[in-house]
Amino acid sequence: MKNVLIIGGGYAGFYTAWGLEKKLRPGEAQVTVVEPRPFMTYQPFLPEAAAGSVEPRHVAVSLRRKLTRTNVITGRVVQVRHAEKVAVIRPIDGPDREYPYDIVVVTAGAVTRTFPIPGILDEAIGLKSAEEAVAIRESLLGAFERASAMEPGEERRRTLSVTVVGGGFSGVEVFGELLSLATFLLSKYPMLSPADLDFHLVEAAQRILPEVSDGPGAWVVRELERRGAHVHLGTQLRAAEGRHIVLSTGEEYDTGLLIWTAGNAANPMTARHTDLPIDQRGLLAVQADLRVFDDVERRVVEDAWGAGDNAAVPDLTQDAAGARTVPNAQHAVRQGRRLAKNLVRTLRGRQPVDYVHHNLGVVATLGLGRGIFQWRGIVVKGFLAWVMHRGYHVLAVPTWDRKVRVLLGWIPGVLFGRDIVSLPDLRDPRELFVTGGEPPRAVSVPARSAEVRRPVQIEDAA
Repeated sequence: MKNVLIIGGGYAGFYTAWGLEKKLRPGEAQVTVVEPRPFMTYQPFLPEAAAGSVEPRHVAVSLRRKLTRTNVITGRVVQVRHAEKVAVIRPIDGPDREYPYDIVVVTAGAVTRTFPIPGILDEAIGLKSAEEAVAIRESLLGAFERASAMEPGEERRRTLSVTVVGGGFSGVEVFGELLSLATFLLSKYPMLSPADLDFHLVEAAQRILPEVSDGPGAWVVRELERRGAHVHLGTQLRAAEGRHIVLSTGEEYDTGLLIWTAGNAANPMTARHTDLPIDQRGLLAVQADLRVFDDVERRVVEDAWGAGDNAAVPDLTQDAAGARTVPNAQHAVRQGRRLAKNLVRTLRGRQPVDYVHHNLGVVATLGLGRGIFQWRGIVVKGFLAWVMHRGYHVLAVPTWDRKVRVLLGWIPGVLFGRDIVSLPDLRDPRELFVTGGEPPRAVSVPARSAEVRRPVQIEDAA
């Protein structure tokens, strides 16, 4: 019986394992999935989870509950020696151990791309996990609580300032959702006004949402600016130390919440800790049927497969030479399904089939009741596009359990409005127990210097 090792339980890995469970005959192969978290995160719902429109637990699908015939190991694969057919697994507890396999499927996914910008690693938060979405929501709700006790002025505005770096789908969606949440919260805090909000979207390119055409992209910018936001196009973040933002345009301001969504980078395991062939970006080199391909020796690497964001999958729907599929959920899900079918075909002595998927269009939420959809020349804006966004993703999220939970979670929001309860002690749940309810000692905070800070001069990190 073949031992199939799947590295990563994200979209591609989860759907590969799920497909194998459906198609493998008894005794044909044993499947093992290694994933740092015991669940798959449905990332398109993270912006809504950050705004409280979706319960964070509902964007996660339990691997053990769904993959009932798969061996799930919670941990990381830190090295692959395919010449020996051995992977080194680092479990959540205990020493590293070697794990022999017959077939390896690399679906480790991408990681957040960062640059050596002062303050980013200390101050920013990403948007790859449900935990990060919860932290973003708690940060904004906590900011409103603190700002409501402040006198009008710069300190209040700094507290209610939000900066999102990255104008792709994740950045634009979380920006629009948080702006919508903040606008709603103003009605619950009569001492605050729209002038206290300070929302900034920073994008290095001259446009946002690269997957849509120029016209709809420009409309999104105008829509966000109409709602009071600042959109900085052709602008790079130079520094963020102490949450003091310095932009390449020379503009400076303080922000209370900094969110980084500026693209993806190759998974370190794929890029640096495997003997499998990779391309110049550190992505796994695969051919259209998702088998790993050695471009130097011009041969298929036997018993090695790859899909998802960490694989350079040829896009056969494009005429341009060397075109690769876009790293998004739409492709990763379908690549996982195709990979499962192809792997079973090869186990039974048949030839694999190339992955081909024509784009179904793109859809994005811009906040409650607002969205944009484009398929070729058809563009839908506003409320209808928002309904299409929710409808598409509730159909796409795996398992009926999660579909129903997400749908039922939206009903209270329609009937009773947003839930604005904050749980500020989540990061330190033992504080009340340790202190016994004793209030913290008052701390004297020195007045902030009124001197204007000068831009920090650093090399162009982008």
